[in-house]
Amino acid sequence: MRVPRLFRKSFSATLLPYNHLVPRIQIINFGCRANQADGAALERQFAEKGFEPAEADASADIVVLNSCTVTAAADYGVRQVARQVRRANPSARIVVTGCYAQRNAEELAQLPGVEYVVGNSHKSEIAGLFSNCSRETPAPLVALSAPASLGPKATAKILLGDIFAHQELLAGPVWGAAASDRTRPNLKVQDGCNNRCSFCIIPFVRGRSRSLPLEDVLNQVRSLAAAGCQEVVLSGINLGRYGRDLDGGGKSLRLAGLIQTILEKTPIARLRLSSVEPMDFSDELLDLMAGSPRIAKHVHAPLQSGSDAVLRRMHRKYRARHYRQRIEAAFARLPNAAFGADVMVGFPGESAADFEQTRRLIASLPFTYLHVFPFSRRPGTPADTMPGQVHGAVVRERARILRELAAEKNLLFRKRQIGRTLEVVTLDGGSHQQQGTAAISDNFLDVFLPGERLGGNRMLPVKVTGLHDGGVTAELLPCANAV
Repeated sequence: MRVPRLFRKSFSATLLPYNHLVPRIQIINFGCRANQADGAALERQFAEKGFEPAEADASADIVVLNSCTVTAAADYGVRQVARQVRRANPSARIVVTGCYAQRNAEELAQLPGVEYVVGNSHKSEIAGLFSNCSRETPAPLVALSAPASLGPKATAKILLGDIFAHQELLAGPVWGAAASDRTRPNLKVQDGCNNRCSFCIIPFVRGRSRSLPLEDVLNQVRSLAAAGCQEVVLSGINLGRYGRDLDGGGKSLRLAGLIQTILEKTPIARLRLSSVEPMDFSDELLDLMAGSPRIAKHVHAPLQSGSDAVLRRMHRKYRARHYRQRIEAAFARLPNAAFGADVMVGFPGESAADFEQTRRLIASLPFTYLHVFPFSRRPGTPADTMPGQVHGAVVRERARILRELAAEKNLLFRKRQIGRTLEVVTLDGGSHQQQGTAAISDNFLDVFLPGERLGGNRMLPVKVTGLHDGGVTAELLPCANAV
């Protein structure tokens, strides 16, 4: 992948006005948990320089779009939001960063109103583009004068470098999805990927696999526990590869060793794993998950396809039988766990027979939910130019079939929970605005507790009483008040 030269040395500083006594920053994150973690770290960096979060789009002095590029739809969404911000707040200074910025800075630099395009290679330097600010002695923002543009129509200033030379892991805890929800933070402990799946652009925009040092992880978890968090979600681009790049390798610096150390050296009540590649769900890791009540009973293992022929063209490192063995091994140890997978439909050359193999494999395994994605061509990946591109109507129909299958399996799973006792963490936010409390269970069910609204970050035992809006209803057990 060609990486344009770094223009940073040609910049010169100039002073620009700001709109408020204390400048306001808005960061809009797109895509995965890892990107959200990057955005949280940027928020912290700006806060340390005296910036305040903007309460609404129109009040922001600086808007950072932290982009995703995993699909063409993700690219379109970033461009659309950039235009919306420009219309709503013409005076805002727009910065586009993230994976799309790393992949195609030239395209983003041509968007009206975009002032900076900053690749992942220099994402950690964004706050440094602006001067220190404080309530007592506010200073004007600092911009960098534009170098010769990368393209004939580009107007934005670009910071972009070789992502494969990038060693830093930028991350901050990411809280709940709702703005008011300060529970269940995601903690990114790994970034980058050394795999080369033929459909995936992520290694070329995130770089090599790298891990947060063990002591840094422990310090973060301790801080979150001290802040009252009951559950922390460990995440990464390829989480199962945690520790393999750290000095002094060995089992203690693998994912299972990391989890065991967190359990031994921090008081966090519950850990949850985000997505882990199927072959990284080792027997050691599964035994640890089954043996500790402090690890959520939740297995998310990307499948992508149930056809060996398709998996081979995808450059995936397992076959359908290997995937089945890992899920069955997990289910034998964790019979009441949530089981989820990412599945791609319409990969080049996927025949009706290939799709049927995927459907049958999914139907035979204990999935409780699926993330179904149509194949999206990504320039620069081998799959982009493969023959046998599948027609869009066929792809949509296959996606519909799998989503309906997933809904059926999810309904059966929720029905099996009625009458069972589950442990939940209450959420600060939630869609129920009147009475009642939203919560999430150990086995990844949305739980609604009718009655008086409870505070967030409480771990409580409940009994499931029925079905509700894609989740379940439950009642507090008598001992809950003591928890």
